Order: sequence, then C-alpha cells, then structure tokens
Amino acid sequence: MDPFDSFLKDYSGVIPDFQEYLEDLRRPMPLYFRINTLKTSMAMVKNLLARDGIISEDTCIPELLLIKKQDPSRQLLAYYLGLIYPQALSSCLPVLALSPGRTDRVLDLCAAPGGKSTHMAQLMRDMGLVVANDRKLGRLTALMANIKRLGITNTIVTQARGEHYTSNIQFDKVLVDAPCSGIGRYRIDPAGRIRHMRCGKTDLPAIQKALILRAFDLLRHCGVMVYSTCTLNVEENEGVLHYLLQKRDAEITHWEPPVTWSPGIDKFRKQEYDSRVRLARRFYPHKVRSVGFFLARIIKR
Repeated sequence: MDPFDSFLKDYSGVIPDFQEYLEDLRRPMPLYFRINTLKTSMAMVKNLLARDGIISEDTCIPELLLIKKQDPSRQLLAYYLGLIYPQALSSCLPVLALSPGRTDRVLDLCAAPGGKSTHMAQLMRDMGLVVANDRKLGRLTALMANIKRLGITNTIVTQARGEHYTSNIQFDKVLVDAPCSGIGRYRIDPAGRIRHMRCGKTDLPAIQKALILRAFDLLRHCGVMVYSTCTLNVEENEGVLHYLLQKRDAEITHWEPPVTWSPGIDKFRKQEYDSRVRLARRFYPHKVRSVGFFLARIIKR
C-alpha cells in the first residue's frame, strides 16, 4: 500500500473533519512573517511591506503577520535587514508554550535553521542564554546566518548529536523540536502527487525517544521542556511521550494555545498509552491555517 494511502486509512477516524482536511491539502500553505521586534516594530514593518505591495493582516500571535498578497519574485529589503523571519504560525507555538524568560538558560536541542531559537531570543529580549545545537555541520551555516541577520547576541551554537549532548550546566528550559516524518507539511499538487513526503527507513521513534530522554536529563529540577514535531503520526508523538513517562518522573502540564487544538490520543490501533498524553496538543492544518503540529509541555518533577 502507498504510504499516504496507509496514512489515510489509519487516520481517517482520528483527524477531526477529515474531508475538510483532505480538501485543505490541495490549497497552498499560507505564508507568515514573524516580526523581529529586537530591531523594529510591527507598525514599521507593516508600512515597509505595504510599500513593496505586500498585503498583510494581524494574527493571534502578536509578532506574526499573515501575508495575504505578495509577488514571489520580489526580493524584500525587510528580510535582508533582519526585520522579518518567514515562519509558519504553528511553528511559533512550541516557543510560546516554553515561554523563555530574560534570565533563563535555554537549550534548543535540534535548532537549525533557527526559527525557534531566534524566536526564543526575541522573547527573551536578547538576554539570558540560548544554546542552539544541531548535529549536522551543513545545517549550522543557515542557523548562524539567521542569528547574525536578526542581530541576536545571547545565543551560542554547538554541534553534537542531541541524543549524546553533554553540558556542565543544567538548563531552565529545553526545546526538542524533533526530526520527524513531516506529515503536517503534506500538500497535494495539481497532479495529485504528495509534496514534502519523506522516504526512508530511519527509525524515527527510536531517535525521538533518545532525544526526549536526553533533553529531560539536561533540565534542572522543576525545569520545563517542550517536545514538538510537525507530524501527525501517533507513534512519533504520543508514543514518545508515553516512553518518557515510563522512564522518568515527568509530568505533562496543561497549556492553553491561542489557536484551535485537539487533545493528545491515548488509544491508537491496538496500542494504549498513558492517559496523561491527552494533555498534549495537536494542531491540524485545516484548523490552524498552517502546518500540522504536535507539542507537549513537560515539567521535571
């Protein structure tokens, strides 16, 4: 069976308003710009974009604009000046859930290309400390370029496999935006082909479980961690949370997102997960007008 057909069969009873979801996959993904408030204001950027013929509107996230009309061939001065960062609405949610403060020591375990790391630095007003890590040297180039372009100074970059990350300090906050199958990014093109489908035999849940355990162990007592993915796959989401709850004294906490969400799933196929995974948050593309996402806010007890 085709991987997408298999996905449809398994999730038709899981995703709310499933027919609406399928119809949404045929629409272009909405474009958003996060405004870099370290350098500028929302009003200034909106005026600058308007002069370039770009129509935008506010969203439920104060620093994020929905782009309604843009010439895709036009190079934007605001981008090169580091005033904006193209970022999906749902991609901002893990950082909002983590809520890093100005005195926090924060680790972004899988950071490249830097959307969430730079968003954290922005909310911290470029104070405290952000450690942005990624395992692949090639991905660090984009990460460092974005940090420099946005004018951020509170962030250092490290290269290591997240599963084996070592540190002499414990962190107040840790973000694990784990590598995943990316089902939340799926689109169907006019020819009926699935865009953004990842192929391969990598055991993603095994990698994700190793990452979440290591991240948890790097937290200080009562520290906060967010685990997130851009997939709708239960084994990569609730299955990973279940594993953490069995292995560590962790607690998933309530978080109220600013967009429509669904609870985590504690029963899938023939598998039953710890009921606490229902405190996780699922974001479906047709409900949030953005990439499908999953996140859980976790405290180290």
